[in-house]
Amino acid sequence: MVICPRSPTLGAASRESVRIAAGPTRLGFLAGAVVVAFGLGACTVPGGGASASSTAGGGQAVSATSSQPATTTTTPPVPSVVLTPSVNAESKVPVDTVVSVAAKNGVVTDVTLTYKDPKKGDINVEGNLDPAGASWTATSLLEPATSYSLTMKGKNAEGTEATQHAQFTTQALSKKQQIYPSIVADGATVGIAMPVIVRFDVPVQDKAAFEKKMSVTSVPPQQGSWGWVSSSEAHWRPASYWQPGTKVSINVDINSVSAGNGTYGQMSTSGSFTVGSSTVMQANLATHQMQVVVGGAVARTIPITGGKAGFESRSGTKVIMEKFATLRMDANTVGIEPGDPNYYNIPDVKYAMRETNSGEFLHAAPWSVGSQGKVNVSHGCIGMSTANAAWLFALVNIGDPVVVTGSSRGIEAGNGWSDWNVSYDKWKASSALAG
Repeated sequence: MVICPRSPTLGAASRESVRIAAGPTRLGFLAGAVVVAFGLGACTVPGGGASASSTAGGGQAVSATSSQPATTTTTPPVPSVVLTPSVNAESKVPVDTVVSVAAKNGVVTDVTLTYKDPKKGDINVEGNLDPAGASWTATSLLEPATSYSLTMKGKNAEGTEATQHAQFTTQALSKKQQIYPSIVADGATVGIAMPVIVRFDVPVQDKAAFEKKMSVTSVPPQQGSWGWVSSSEAHWRPASYWQPGTKVSINVDINSVSAGNGTYGQMSTSGSFTVGSSTVMQANLATHQMQVVVGGAVARTIPITGGKAGFESRSGTKVIMEKFATLRMDANTVGIEPGDPNYYNIPDVKYAMRETNSGEFLHAAPWSVGSQGKVNVSHGCIGMSTANAAWLFALVNIGDPVVVTGSSRGIEAGNGWSDWNVSYDKWKASSALAG
């Protein structure tokens, strides 16, 4: 009697067959990939004119016939599909797991991985099947506290087909463990200095892991780099100002990506913006004049007043962050209390355009028209006549640069969108993937 050797299952395979990236949990789960292996082995029967056959898990006896004396050969059943590490009711799969199905002594022909979404119903997880049928790999990570069903089909070299099923449940995550991304200015028309800005509601510890999953493309293409201004905010800045008319697309594919410290991306998101015309404001605090350059030509020169001694306006390249047709300006928000000679509370400042987080604006200042073009009398903002402010307000977009000179006080890193105050090489060094 001839005994055919059993085909190995993944449960008996070496660790090399499980593609992983981190240490195991109690049940042997590893952050990276869960590999499901088909045991699809078969054996031929000597004696000519005969073949072995079985059904998935069937364990049927196979007989062979020939002109020689009859010999009966028994094959073992086709091994069951085994999910390694083993999945049971107590195990919870990490959400950053990549599910993969691999063929052992055969090929994978079809894989279906599904879960039920409370709002959308049954969701099919997409995956890529190797052209040779060696493996199937999911193209996305997993959702938290979710039950998945996996159906795998394959066949061995002799054409024996097998279908197997597996189920598993993923780990639950609290709100504090999930990081929500948002894209600033999504869908807007912006200025040529507008950085791509992605904000996170929970600090990101593993910035490199997130940055690898974030991308920016533009038409026409422009060179640029991510840089982190804080643990909760990343910017992508081109090497030089955007070309007018550029279409910019942003993809933040961080759903279930581990950010360290037990936190994960809550969802993936995408967005876009369009770059408008080139408008650059060049404010000289020494001459008290601001040239507004549109498309490379000076469109208007505006008399201005800047910050007085002790309240100097900051020099450097700033970027318009917000626009308000009317805005209350209360000195208490910058630490000046009522009763202080420098205190003010103006309920209806017109045409306010924010430059910094610390409270510098371009705005209408009808109370200081007599000083505009002559002397700096403000508390740090750049003031102009109401007519000039209305004209400028209608022209500018968020993302337009304001290049301020003539002050000994410079802009601080992170005080507004200050990305343009460092060289491109220095900016690239703030990427989590630098070096």
